[in-house]
This record gives sequence, C-alpha cells and structure tokens, in this order.
Amino acid sequence: MTERTFRRIAVYCGSSSAVAPHFLAGARAVGQALAKRGIGVVYGGGKVGLMGQVADGALSEGGEVIGVITTKLVSLEVGHVGLTRREVVDTMHQRKTLMAELADGFIALPGGLGTFEELFEAATWTQLNDHLKPVGLLDMDGFYAPLVAFLEHAAAERFIRPGHSEIIQHADDLDTLLSRMAKAELPILGTWKA
Repeated sequence: MTERTFRRIAVYCGSSSAVAPHFLAGARAVGQALAKRGIGVVYGGGKVGLMGQVADGALSEGGEVIGVITTKLVSLEVGHVGLTRREVVDTMHQRKTLMAELADGFIALPGGLGTFEELFEAATWTQLNDHLKPVGLLDMDGFYAPLVAFLEHAAAERFIRPGHSEIIQHADDLDTLLSRMAKAELPILGTWKA
C-alpha cells in the first residue's frame, strides 16, 4: 500500500480553557507542528480552549487554518476571526460534513462530549466507506489511555470487527501518530470478515 499524504487534517479537541495548562500548550504545539509540515488545519472555528490554541499555533507558523463554525456559535462570540478561511454553517451536521470533506484525516486531541462524538462519527464514516480517511487519537499525558483500553476490549469481545481496529490509530506523539495514520490499512466495505 502506498503511504497517504495529508494536505489537511481535521483536528477535534476541547473548547474549554479551564483545563490544565499543559493541554493548552500541547494543542498549540500540534498546530505549529502541522503547519511546519505543510499540513493545513481544519477545525471547529473557535477561539477558546484547545481549539483556539491549535489555530493560533498553526497561524503562528504561517499555516493554513480553516474554521467551520455554526451561526449559533458565532452569535455566542466564540468564533476565531483571524483564520485563513472561515465557513459559517447552520447546523452541527453541516459543520461535521464540511470538515470531513475538507480533510484527508482526523486527529482527536483531549476534549469532551463533542470531541468524542466527532471522533466516533469520523471513524464510523470510514468503517462504512463514506470516506476512506484514517482517524487518530493523540494521547497527550495518557488522556486517551482508558479509551484505547476500552476499544481493545470491544475488539476482543468482537464488537469491533477484525481489521477495523486500524481505523483509529493512537500514539502519544504527533510524528508517530501521523506515520501510523499514513500507513493504516482501512477496511473496504464488502470485504469485512465476521
């Protein structure tokens, strides 16, 4: 298999600024590292929390940053105004669909319910071949270790099919994660094994 290249990565992450400072610093570093690699960032368009730090980090290195945000969130004044491009849509469904269309892969940084929902939807869309794009968990400070263990448990109990575990890659550093995502063998619908 030829390794994938990433023109843009969709980054899912928390919008809370009331988290430990190392998570905010880590998110900024991710934005900077993606920009230095020439990989554009697609994200939820916010200026707060890890979201804002990812955007600011990428912008500080001259990277492309596309924010996709809903009119409701713009009205709450949480939207970032200094982006390369900002798309304002009506619904969360439109937001997630456009982010998926613009990106070649997906990375989840630490976050809450919205991050988890986006992560699993992107993975499900890959599983169903609505797109064939890898998903990654950047396990900052062990944040996702319990989730990785649970996914392994679900696979052992055969609720995740053999081969489908490749959809969600994980690592505790960005270089390793991007390398694993580039090489991930994604399942092709119709060739699934029970």
